[in-house]
Amino acid sequence: MSPPESAKKLENKDSTFLDESPSESPGLKKTKGITVIQALIHLVKGNMGTGILGLSLAVKNAGILMGPLSLLVMGLIACHCMHILVRCAQRFCKRRSQSGHCAYLVGSSGNWAKTVQRMVMRSQWDHGYENYHPHARCALDSCCVVPASFNRLNKPFMDYGDTVMHGLEASPSAWLQNHAHWGRHIVSFFLIVTQLGFCCVYIVFLADNLKQVVEAVNSTTNNCHSNETVMLTPTMDSRLYMLSFLPFLVLLVLIRNLRILTIFSMLANISMLVSLVIITQYIAQEIPDPSRLPLVASWKTYPLFFGTAIFSFESIGVVLPLENKMKNARHFPAILSLGMSIVTSLYISIGTLGYLRFGDDIKASISLNLPNCWLYQSVKLLYIAGILCTYALQFYVPAEIIIPFAISRVSTRWALPLDLSIRLAMVCLTCLLAVLIPRLDLVISLVGSVSSSALALIIPPLLEVSTFYSEGMSPLTIFKDALISILGFVGFVVGTYQALDELLKSGDSPLFSNSTTFLR
Repeated sequence: MSPPESAKKLENKDSTFLDESPSESPGLKKTKGITVIQALIHLVKGNMGTGILGLSLAVKNAGILMGPLSLLVMGLIACHCMHILVRCAQRFCKRRSQSGHCAYLVGSSGNWAKTVQRMVMRSQWDHGYENYHPHARCALDSCCVVPASFNRLNKPFMDYGDTVMHGLEASPSAWLQNHAHWGRHIVSFFLIVTQLGFCCVYIVFLADNLKQVVEAVNSTTNNCHSNETVMLTPTMDSRLYMLSFLPFLVLLVLIRNLRILTIFSMLANISMLVSLVIITQYIAQEIPDPSRLPLVASWKTYPLFFGTAIFSFESIGVVLPLENKMKNARHFPAILSLGMSIVTSLYISIGTLGYLRFGDDIKASISLNLPNCWLYQSVKLLYIAGILCTYALQFYVPAEIIIPFAISRVSTRWALPLDLSIRLAMVCLTCLLAVLIPRLDLVISLVGSVSSSALALIIPPLLEVSTFYSEGMSPLTIFKDALISILGFVGFVVGTYQALDELLKSGDSPLFSNSTTFLR
């Protein structure tokens, strides 16, 4: 077969492959994508974790005026960064066939794209050409020309790490191109830290709420409107409650089948939705005069607001998977804007109402402020059940990053024992970290400042510059991206410092935000 005929055949083969489903598995090609409504529900649910319950304390740390305004600005910036991530993922799409072939799409000119399209085996061409080093690049003038639509695929099979890696490969810097694989490693590191941080937050949340329910069980009544002060009966330390959850968490993380985990996800969704509705209707009642609350809080507590708020916008990791699974991905940008508008509105409403309702008495989780009656105690139990089920889903992400890498280094004989050992070690690590830092508000702020700010605010703007700089970017766009990344980095540094400083100041003082009295 002559080289021109071979190249033509390769081009036809590759274009057919690129038009297929984003799934790499042939068995999934016929799987129907999710609808617009389903994508919207998943996007909203991706933001509805424990973070929303801590936003009232976050508003207190910023002020009754500054808090809602800051949440609005942060929601707009977070949504914009998600759009950047989607646009960059659509710009660089990699497809890998079962035989190990790759197609890289780069560059564009007018309505056509100059595409480096090479069907490359691991070590050599599969059509009899000379040996080809996988990392070598061909010149653009030898590349075939394909329609520009290939540059904007409806369903690009890209994750966050892939997108960052390809963005660095497209940068004008030779050093960044040569070290592009570090982009994937950095994203994977922050994803692991973020997800394990979520797991630590969940353990502290579980312990705080269960401790409060148990301590108040002897005085819990059916009357939710009485103003009688109830003293809690002291029980064991919150750290012991955390350890008591460990056996259940170990059993949950040993479940390796994602289909089984979806059952727990459904149960978590139902219990958390019911709880959130009941909490919202309670905090919207009997709101006192807001004039006693400061419009702007001290600048020293604002970094804690930043960490908690950015922790709440935790769905950037699910943006690309949702777009990949949509039937018509062209609608995804609109769905993303609508979903984040709903989420931001909910955050502002619940955060503001909670602070207005409880004032300076607001606790790390608004569930800890609920009255001591069976209706609201059942809300805590429902949320405990929902968070317990969600733990396994949050744990699944770092497990799927770490475990395949580890077992690829050992023989098949040791694969399963190593898998189970890593899962056990990781869940014990999250429990240990929760025991060491048992203050829910500071754990949320620390996780948000350290990892969520990097994934949601710092990396996406830099990715946009790296991806599109060679094609020409306006100075205003570059300035905007630089400003967002700088703000994210400042929040990362100051928020982390403030959270650690608060932890050090705590010392041996009581660390449990739920060791208080009730008004029932």
